[in-house]
Amino acid sequence: MAASFSYYNSNVFVVAVTTSLLVGSLLVAFAGNFDQDVDITWGDGRAKILNNGKLLTLSLDKTSGSGFQSKNEYLFGKIDMKLKLVPGNSAGTVTAYYLRSQGSSWDEIDFEFLGNLSGDPYIVHTNVYTQGKGDREQQFYLWFDPTADFHTYSILWNPGNIIFYVDGRPIREFKNLQSFGIPYPKNQSMRVYSSLWNADDWATRGGLVKTDWTQAPFTASFKSFNANACIWSNGVSSCSSSNSTSNAWLSQELDSRSQKRLTWVQKNYMVYNYCSDTKRFPQGLPLECTVTTKA
Repeated sequence: MAASFSYYNSNVFVVAVTTSLLVGSLLVAFAGNFDQDVDITWGDGRAKILNNGKLLTLSLDKTSGSGFQSKNEYLFGKIDMKLKLVPGNSAGTVTAYYLRSQGSSWDEIDFEFLGNLSGDPYIVHTNVYTQGKGDREQQFYLWFDPTADFHTYSILWNPGNIIFYVDGRPIREFKNLQSFGIPYPKNQSMRVYSSLWNADDWATRGGLVKTDWTQAPFTASFKSFNANACIWSNGVSSCSSSNSTSNAWLSQELDSRSQKRLTWVQKNYMVYNYCSDTKRFPQGLPLECTVTTKA
């Protein structure tokens, strides 16, 4: 699922996608066996689990894409996944990796990778939804070739903040500012989802560059899925009875060193920040943008 809009930034069209992310709650660590951890949900054979559960591939051709979801639901967690993105000319494709809850007022935490022409940098699109409302897009170029090897993309989600990481380096933080009247996703359990699909009506330069189907099938690869998280089952969280030393991530936040690393990424690689888009919000920027600036 995705809703899209387009905007012009840094002399290139960048289209923001909104998809869904789900993560769940109960303290447990997954060893990274896809046979045990996920269900392939669509794609008619285009998604494959290989190497005794250690590798998962999603493929896209002109007929269909493919996707999977975690077997467990979570309510807070530290989710890690290694991805190797579609190589070569991936224009028009989107690889999504996200957390999402169910229902019409869903919560969602998104990583989306917007395809490109060969040689152009990949754009990583991030978004946070609460109660069905998103519009909190930030986008970044990566400082490496994400198609040449696997890299780790992580989401820390706890009662205090959401932090997006790339290879352990924070690229975005979304704080719990409920005391200022800003909704925060903390009451709905989520699953982990991923999909590879065609979005050439908007994904690459606002839809100006279409998918070259002579390059199909397009393939993205996944490994080392790890969920150090609170599993949510039958209305009960596994973290309720766990001791604080085993789930320190539940109160984790960025220290001064991590804040400096975050600032470096945002200064050098940020493509778009909704908190700077005054044209999009002529009546005033969203409240969390102002509060975060003052914090």
